[in-house]
Amino acid sequence: MAGERSRSTVHRRLLRPPEQDDFRSAVHDPRVVARVGTYLGAAIGLAFLTGLVSHLHQSPVPWLPLPTDPAWLYRVTQGLHVAAGTAAIPLLLAKLYAAYPALFARPRVGSPLRGLERASVALLVSTAIFQVVTGLINTFQWYPWSFGFRTVHFVVAWVLVGSIVVHVAVKLPTVADAWRRPVAAQDDDVHGTDADGDDEDGPTRRGFLAGVAVTVLGLTALTVGQTVQPLSGAAILSPRQAGNGPQGLPVNRTAKAAGVLPAATDPGWTLTLEGPGASTTLSRAELEAMEQTTVDLPIACVEGWSTLATWQGVRVRDLVALVGPVDSDVRFVSMQRGGSYRESILPARYAAHPDSLLALRLGGEVLDIDHGYPARLVTPDRPGVLQTKWVDRIEVRSPGGGSA
Repeated sequence: MAGERSRSTVHRRLLRPPEQDDFRSAVHDPRVVARVGTYLGAAIGLAFLTGLVSHLHQSPVPWLPLPTDPAWLYRVTQGLHVAAGTAAIPLLLAKLYAAYPALFARPRVGSPLRGLERASVALLVSTAIFQVVTGLINTFQWYPWSFGFRTVHFVVAWVLVGSIVVHVAVKLPTVADAWRRPVAAQDDDVHGTDADGDDEDGPTRRGFLAGVAVTVLGLTALTVGQTVQPLSGAAILSPRQAGNGPQGLPVNRTAKAAGVLPAATDPGWTLTLEGPGASTTLSRAELEAMEQTTVDLPIACVEGWSTLATWQGVRVRDLVALVGPVDSDVRFVSMQRGGSYRESILPARYAAHPDSLLALRLGGEVLDIDHGYPARLVTPDRPGVLQTKWVDRIEVRSPGGGSA
């Protein structure tokens, strides 16, 4: 009977929710939770705002036009987006650890505010984990899911931010009080003694926060070099870096993967230009006979990497002028017959920009086929996915917005 009671006691202990007494560590403290949570909120907020910029580039709204200058602006915003998302990973893990086991506290019966706070925590944690995990996988262009990443990532981001707003609104008095109290009391020494003088296992609060800071800064430094060229040598965790790929420029999608090799290497290739009242075709030789412009523009991809390159080709506005008004939106169509980005719409203000080119050369050499030979679009301050490669058709829309 004694053995059965003992086993029953052990069984009940295994099933009961964790209590604070089970974790005698200075780290499980509101002061640590508040500070790490604030830093996590800042990282998520920065990722959210910069992510909105990327989304608006790919799904523009007429009442919020995006700037064409400076040319490097998207390179910075998307680099910050990936850096903030990367920094959020250790911050989220630290927040979950510091808040455990209070993270699983049951809401009090008859306390709607407490129930709302518990629900916001559950939503916050699940959406934050989803965002950082799928975002990290996306940087490596691995998609083990069937849903459209960009759309789902955008929708869940709003849910995550909403849950943060609710959580902060409910916990603001607690957070403010925790920030007013020093992280370490006088008797919180290096041996792990808490404010009550009890010995505790594990790191001190100051030591834990210092470790989190070092981890965040280190992880960011090992990836941010894909955007900040002086730090590129340290970007050992970056999936793509400057110098890798043909003509010193990384490649996300090769000509072979896009299925354009036969069409792109056809000597009889011509570019079709269509406008509201005219149409024409141009061979590559005829394009090269037109006035050539050389510009230095970055290619900046949504995965976070970017590289400055020298491009040479025909200004888009010169091509538009052959078949339509220069204040029109322009549709670029690739030889690639599948995929979400086989075509792109270039707004009129970008089409008229003097640095927007139908590029024929890269770095003084004929475009490599993996970079879009025989012709590709390059423009300032636009995501790389919208810089259409292997262009064989350009449609100038009517000034009112209709298709040509």
